[in-house]
Amino acid sequence: MNSQKSKLKKKVKKHIPKDWLCEARILYRLTMETFYDIKRTGVVNLVIITTMAAILTIFSGFFRSALSISSLAHELGNVLEISVYLTKNTDANITKKRIKEFEHVETVTIVPKETSWINLKREMDLPNMENPLPDTLHVRIDKPENIEAVFKEVKKLHNVEDVSYAQDIAKKIETLNKIVNTITVFVVIVMAVLTVTVINNTIQLVIQSRKEEIEIMRLMGVSNWYIRFPLIMQGAFYGFSGALIALVPLNFVQNGLVNMHKFFMIPNPVYAQGTVVTIMFAMGILFGAGGSFLCIKKHLQV
Repeated sequence: MNSQKSKLKKKVKKHIPKDWLCEARILYRLTMETFYDIKRTGVVNLVIITTMAAILTIFSGFFRSALSISSLAHELGNVLEISVYLTKNTDANITKKRIKEFEHVETVTIVPKETSWINLKREMDLPNMENPLPDTLHVRIDKPENIEAVFKEVKKLHNVEDVSYAQDIAKKIETLNKIVNTITVFVVIVMAVLTVTVINNTIQLVIQSRKEEIEIMRLMGVSNWYIRFPLIMQGAFYGFSGALIALVPLNFVQNGLVNMHKFFMIPNPVYAQGTVVTIMFAMGILFGAGGSFLCIKKHLQV
């Protein structure tokens, strides 16, 4: 019976012409109600916004640093190469083509044994003797974490005498990336918990101060979303304002990291600052509104 009524209600609503002016007035009224709630909260607003700004500053600082460290690790990883020493009388071009077919391989460079012998004689005082060095291939990988997999595949080739690479450096780069990613995820979780807690307590105070007013609106048949909307918007306002203030310290972090990239002569990650700012505002608004919504579900039965 209830399902039939709801279906009938939906059908009726579809045929009712929408009064856009009326809806605009309702939206304006809800927006003004949000500002009234913020105004009623008083000095507490400053405390909440400052707390939100501090939380978002920590998050954005870690996130921006993580992007730079990942870029640094990637550049260092690109320098790493697998040295492949071929057996005697092996055609280096055939082996090069075979290795280039492997996944994650970017470039393969042939270093003839004659070139290696000339370079070695420049560095060391060697007697006149027959060149004992093999032809060598320098294999460059797309990412440091894939170097071990390519290393194992190359080692299986029958015309490869030996394979080597800076294994310790590769492992350290991979460990650095894992640590940075773990810390970033941890900071996001802590940020979410703190934000939701702060917003939850604030909205709870607003609900308590407007308890009688909300009860009257419910008795008058006011829809649930009309009661919820200003409270959710208030939480989103705190998140947006906190993100706005967090831009100032984030700018100092950005300048410091740019100087670091210049010092090490490593290119700055493209669109890093814009990405961090966008995500910071999105998360501030999302967690702010989400904290309000959770509080409404908990303390307001609408």
